[in-house]
Amino acid sequence: MLPLVRSALSRLSVRSVQHVAKGPKLKRKKPDFHDSYGTLILVSGTLWCLGTWSYALTHYDLDHYLSPVGAVRPKDWKRQ
Repeated sequence: MLPLVRSALSRLSVRSVQHVAKGPKLKRKKPDFHDSYGTLILVSGTLWCLGTWSYALTHYDLDHYLSPVGAVRPKDWKRQ
């Protein structure tokens, strides 16, 4: 497998790697939906998520669902 990898690496040049990493140039004449409304949708979704979690954490009675660790103790073993 080493000769196969060596031959594959020898065919790659720095220019070809840079060309692939750079990618094609996109030339759009007018902005699309994501350019126009992408940031607005992202910010509104973030605010909705934060608002929902803050409401849930402040208005929901979480005292009933606390961890019982330390409150529940195992029974002592009985020797036979």
